[in-house]
Amino acid sequence: MSVHQFTPRSRPLAIRNGLNSKGELRPSSMPSIPNPFPELCSPSHSPVRIGSLVGNATTSEEDTHVVRVFGEDTHSRSVLVSSGATVRDVCHILVQAAHCTDQENWALIEQHPSLGLERCLEDHEVLVQVQSSWLQGGDTKLLFRKNYAKYEFFKKTAQYFPESMISDSTDAKAEISSSLLIQSMLKCGSCPEIQGYLHVREAGKKSWKKLYFILRRSGLYCSSKGSSKEPRHLQCVADLEDLSVYTVSNSRKLYSSPKVHTFCIKSCRDRFRSQDLKLLCAENEQCRTCWITAFRVFKYGKQLQCNYLLSQTSPKLQIPPRKDTKWEEGEESMVAMDFSGKSGGRVILNPQEAQSAEQEEGYNWRKREALRYSLPSNSQGSRTTAVHHIQPWFHGGVSRSEAERLLEEQGQVDGMFLIRDSQMHAQCFVLSLCHKLKTKHYLLIPCEEGGRQYYTMDDGVTLFMDLLQLVEFHQINRGILPVCLKHPCIRIAL
Repeated sequence: MSVHQFTPRSRPLAIRNGLNSKGELRPSSMPSIPNPFPELCSPSHSPVRIGSLVGNATTSEEDTHVVRVFGEDTHSRSVLVSSGATVRDVCHILVQAAHCTDQENWALIEQHPSLGLERCLEDHEVLVQVQSSWLQGGDTKLLFRKNYAKYEFFKKTAQYFPESMISDSTDAKAEISSSLLIQSMLKCGSCPEIQGYLHVREAGKKSWKKLYFILRRSGLYCSSKGSSKEPRHLQCVADLEDLSVYTVSNSRKLYSSPKVHTFCIKSCRDRFRSQDLKLLCAENEQCRTCWITAFRVFKYGKQLQCNYLLSQTSPKLQIPPRKDTKWEEGEESMVAMDFSGKSGGRVILNPQEAQSAEQEEGYNWRKREALRYSLPSNSQGSRTTAVHHIQPWFHGGVSRSEAERLLEEQGQVDGMFLIRDSQMHAQCFVLSLCHKLKTKHYLLIPCEEGGRQYYTMDDGVTLFMDLLQLVEFHQINRGILPVCLKHPCIRIAL
């Protein structure tokens, strides 16, 4: 036996110097020693990233993913995100990239076009985990758009939880009103039991039948005997822990539903196949909204309350203040000036006075523009250069059904509106306004008085020089409308 084939255990092996002739480290020929504490060193398992401890460290390629997000104009943008990025983080990146004027009420929508399914992702959900359940090569995509109804149920509980759908056992436990009861329950991350009739289509079947359903924290149940809630008559339909709820569009054509107010419940572990979907259909939009909201509250609990509070405290997008008051050479700047006095002009230092002067100047400018456009002219290009064409709430020649679809997709909350060209009356416009989960349409008619052109929607009682003045007026005055204009329906290009 040679000396190289046997080495005593007590004699250590000689390890060569790790430096080469140039003084640089060279790879060792010794086998790698297993790490006894991988959870303390591996970035994929440790809750604390190495990059957060070392200042000049960067995120590895394995921890980043490319996410493709579509806008409402069919254009898309690819975003590089980390593996732990939440929906809130990605929305903030897209708001900055798209130069949005505000970062409130933006949301990511998970859409399955071939199945007609949509779901608004919660702000705390990890986006990479959501995409891991998608089928490879499918048509599933992410949409970036406004959703004013995401947390609206915290503000208007009576509208989202009608008394007719609240369980009788819940009302009997308290002597206060149902609205106050629901508000207190939502703050604690709870929700009252919801009950009512739904049309249901079982997985793999085409026929629909009407059953009585009860939604509790323990799950969704249906009664086998009318509206009986006795335990022996209740059958568990689904567990809420591993469940996702989707709204269904075009359900009558795709699934032959008796109503258009259809939603779908699906296990997060199941694939997105039509035979695996459990479809439910409500009698009206308020009932569907109540069921979907109750599903969200029962599943996520107090996490929704935390998401709502974070959305309220998110910083507004605004220009950061200057750190120094010295002007750089050649820098252009603008300040508010007042030339009403005899001294030649003064700088307005009060911010409220400057804002008031800006509004007055804008009013005077629109008055001059309206007068110029009301003068007779041989050219027909005055309408194309009107001020409303650059406003985010103006949607041009969209149809009535398309306007209703846009408003419904962005939440259909009270005060949400858009203005479009009238397809039936030339030179007229239509104001589409949401109120109590319904969309109403008001005709805006041009009229002339004193040689000038105005717009009215109350037969000439109130006249407006242009559509912008009409919108600004009804944002603080209800007028003939059921509610003031509050949320413009906007579309952005990514």
